[in-house]
Amino acid sequence: MTPVSPNDDRIPHPDGHPVRTETDSLGSLDVPADAYWGIHTARALENFPISLRPLSVYPEFVVALAQVKQAAARANVQIGVLDARKAKQIDEVCSEIIAGELHDQFVVGVIQGGAGTSTNMNTNEVIANRALEKAGHALGDYRHMHPLDDVNRSQSTNDTYPTALKVALIHSLLQTLDELDLLRLSFLTKGAQFSQVLKVGRTQLQDAVPMTLGQEFHGFATTLEEDHARLGELVPLLSEINLGATAIGTGITADPNYAAAVRGHLSAITGYTLVTASDLIEATSDAGVFMTLSSTLKRAAIKLSKICNDLRLLSSGPQAGLGEINLPPRQAGSSIMPGKVNPVIPEVVNQVAFSIAGADVTVTMAAEGGQLQLNAFEPVIAHSLLQSLSWLRNAARTLRVNCIDGITANTERLAAQVESSVGVVTALTPYIGYAASSSLAKTALMTSASIPDLVVEAGLMTRAQVEKILAPDRLSGLEPVTAAMSVITPEMLAAHAAEEGGQAD
Repeated sequence: MTPVSPNDDRIPHPDGHPVRTETDSLGSLDVPADAYWGIHTARALENFPISLRPLSVYPEFVVALAQVKQAAARANVQIGVLDARKAKQIDEVCSEIIAGELHDQFVVGVIQGGAGTSTNMNTNEVIANRALEKAGHALGDYRHMHPLDDVNRSQSTNDTYPTALKVALIHSLLQTLDELDLLRLSFLTKGAQFSQVLKVGRTQLQDAVPMTLGQEFHGFATTLEEDHARLGELVPLLSEINLGATAIGTGITADPNYAAAVRGHLSAITGYTLVTASDLIEATSDAGVFMTLSSTLKRAAIKLSKICNDLRLLSSGPQAGLGEINLPPRQAGSSIMPGKVNPVIPEVVNQVAFSIAGADVTVTMAAEGGQLQLNAFEPVIAHSLLQSLSWLRNAARTLRVNCIDGITANTERLAAQVESSVGVVTALTPYIGYAASSSLAKTALMTSASIPDLVVEAGLMTRAQVEKILAPDRLSGLEPVTAAMSVITPEMLAAHAAEEGGQAD
């Protein structure tokens, strides 16, 4: 049996490579000589070999961290607490990170203890060491640029981490909204394409009344439109930040003018209209907005999963199932059954929804787990939300491109089902009455005769009248049923009832 490698074997260590020695309050530690991260990051790598997923798997979060550090440097030089030369060096490195460079240096695991301190320290060290390198100094020579005294000036993990997370969430949410809207438009396109395709609607999986396939797909689009709106409403909530609160919300170690200055710079850098929370104590300890986002994502994912359930059912078969629609074949479906093709795209969207629902439980428990002035569990909140947004976005894209855009309708099968369905008798009830309609439905089920034929044979309506009432626009509700004329007389109903009574005898 092949032994399983321990987690720490898969994390970068300096063994066998040139090293430099760094020192902190706990002692000294060797780190790779060419690493931009330092001793605090190294300790995190040893302590948290949990997820095997480095921070760099969420580039939007790395970028947001750099944007916060860039805004802080600009604010610090503006209020006169940071040397202009150092501020410029920090600013330049942050621009590199924002442009996508150095992301491989953000190596701490996404799941970590310490309320995100390891993430903040990783960021500070990368910026400081890259600035040192650009200035011609050795990596780790923090006399010229210090990760804490300079890069982290006026800051605490407890305000930089949640602020960067909110910025990253806004960025990711806006991208997800774009994909959901494209999927909505795809459903609308199919709705228009199938607007004249009649089908049998179903309630509790039993035949109900006719509708159009277009109405069904239009309903899918409306569902997405509603969730798009709910998610969009969260952008202003995420735009409230606690930057300047520092450790617990009192702003200790930060100049009184820092909060307003850094918020202005961060808004300019990100392009988002950010606001400073009115109560920084509350904003530093509360995780309510993350729960709201998580639950709204769950709602959208679950509703999209329900749509995928419908698509799988409507496409079931292709011979022994409903077989109303055809999903584009994407890959062979079985290693033993030749020719079998499975609805793999809706299935993967289902699984994304299951994961997002689970992540919502995680976020809820993490938000509840906060104590006193800080929530220590924001790393798992960050991981859960960023993954949920990414997965929902990717699911919407693959569903649109690899499934919805290629769906076709089995029009002949649908037409035959409508013609043979007793459900169409419901449309005749306003004209021939419930009793006669019920009798006709019973006869149709017993004889397999069509409702239109039975109505005409009973003399209750002419063929032209039946065809008018059972026209697609009328059956699907696109044309009001009240626009029809009354065509049945009491004498005709009595004659039909007498005839049915004679047959029963």
